[in-house]
Amino acid sequence: MDLLNTLVDKGLRRELPTREEALAVLATSDDDVLDVVAAAGKVRRHWFGRRVKLNYLVNLKSGLCPEDCSYCSQRLGSTAGILKYTWLKPDEASDAAAAGVAGGAKRVCLVASGRGPTDRDVDRVSTTIKAIKEQNEDVEVCACLGLLSDGQAERLREAGADAYNHNLNTSEATYGDITTTHTYADRVDTVNKAHAAGLSACSGLIAGMGESDEDLVDVVYSLRELDPDSVPVNFLIPFEGTPLAKEWNLTPQRCLRILAMVRFVCPDVEVRIAGGREVHLRSMQPLALNLANSIFLGDYLTSEGQAGRADLDMIADAGFEVEGADQVTLPDHRAAGGGCGSPASGGGCGSHEGAGCGSHEGAGCGGHEGGGVCGSAPAAAEVPESAPEAASAQQTNEPRTDLVAVRRRGAGTGLAPNA
Repeated sequence: MDLLNTLVDKGLRRELPTREEALAVLATSDDDVLDVVAAAGKVRRHWFGRRVKLNYLVNLKSGLCPEDCSYCSQRLGSTAGILKYTWLKPDEASDAAAAGVAGGAKRVCLVASGRGPTDRDVDRVSTTIKAIKEQNEDVEVCACLGLLSDGQAERLREAGADAYNHNLNTSEATYGDITTTHTYADRVDTVNKAHAAGLSACSGLIAGMGESDEDLVDVVYSLRELDPDSVPVNFLIPFEGTPLAKEWNLTPQRCLRILAMVRFVCPDVEVRIAGGREVHLRSMQPLALNLANSIFLGDYLTSEGQAGRADLDMIADAGFEVEGADQVTLPDHRAAGGGCGSPASGGGCGSHEGAGCGSHEGAGCGGHEGGGVCGSAPAAAEVPESAPEAASAQQTNEPRTDLVAVRRRGAGTGLAPNA
């Protein structure tokens, strides 16, 4: 169709689509979803080939958050039965990170729940970063600690951090509907602080919270203007015990259209499939690799993901390859400090230096402050007891609560991590 041909041409030139074109992608029918994936896949392969970057989450401090983000299982008032623990020791965090690196992860994302770090917290995380770098010299480290105060981003950078994640999550117009304890402007300010300190900025969104197509386009256009290196796309996991527990609004086809729209608007940025891919994309996860060039390996912050081995098999079976530590994630013009477009091309989808991190509660380096709700599929080796009911729900597009599993292994437990 003419729309897709136009968007491919613009994507190869790093030209910003019109808002009408972005909305039209979201409005395409399920019958056309493979055409949409094929078109956006051309843009993805042009800038990133068939490489898939793996990222690994370490939840440094779980639960007990004073913020009221409606999507988050760690929020104030949440009754979700998640793991709750205070700060991991640096050696514990380093060991957890090593498991992810051994599984193929190129980047480790250190996440802590809370409004934002104290100076003492920054000292603690700085020590952890140094411990990880000593054990894994080539690994990239992204921090996600919430709202930053003046000077904290610089201190993280000095300690060896490569990136900082803080998600916008939703449009400015609807932000107050999901969080009241901080503002959209607070989040923008933190991303700008990361930029200014020389950290690679990572910022993304959460889809499935009841937002409109216009809201989704608004937040993605705001992200392009904000200019992060990485844009994690999270799909809300309606965790029981949170205000959005009943928001089951996504289908696999809807998720694919959202990822395609993000790729067209931010063609040469690291687009990461973050929280909720197992829950909402389900068996169509391999198709999404044609749109995104980055995923999380194994489990998330407070929820389980599919087995790490299954992630690697999926990548190989779909004809993609894991990005190596010696490979640069971003295209040359972005890795060198260029943007995703000059003023003549409609602005920049973002960059300054380095690669991107990212996620949200459901998947990544967005702890809670950086992102959204957790939850994910049971490990591949596990067979849900409610298999017949799950099959029936899938056929009728009813909520798939059988796919939401609280993390009970890895960081904060005595059990081996899923990596």
